[in-house]
Amino acid sequence: MSGTLTTEPLTAEAFAPFGDVLDASGDPDKLINGGMCGRYHDRAALDFVEGTAGISLFNAQIRPFPVTLDMVERHPEGSQAFLPMTQHPFVVVVAPDENGKPGKPRAFIAAPGQGVNYFRGTWHGVLSPLHEPGLFAVVDRIGEGPNLEEHFFEKPFTIVNGNK
Repeated sequence: MSGTLTTEPLTAEAFAPFGDVLDASGDPDKLINGGMCGRYHDRAALDFVEGTAGISLFNAQIRPFPVTLDMVERHPEGSQAFLPMTQHPFVVVVAPDENGKPGKPRAFIAAPGQGVNYFRGTWHGVLSPLHEPGLFAVVDRIGEGPNLEEHFFEKPFTIVNGNK
């Protein structure tokens, strides 16, 4: 399996089998701070087998188009949320599970202001910011034991920008 993947816009509907799209779309759930702040409440389904939720900071190098996808990974013990700390788009890659191996990947472009939460066990690409700085807050499982599986494709995929 290899080939070219063309990015598509990141929407809640298209991404639903893989996780949550995190953004502040629509009306806030409630206003707080004297009506000066809209709260978009509980936007991600955090899911951990054991351990606790932790917040880490990742500073990734940019990956300009075309992006080479040679590996995906998954975390069987917990979900993983990526929240960009800049207003820049980034590439999001996911793949369905097919009998313990990743199926054909899909590539999305997260718009400025969007983040993602990968469901526990979802195959996904590595962090791929398109602009510097590649700074993200990451909410994931902190606990004992292994929580990473990697799969390297025999032939890499090439990801091209479909949002030109």
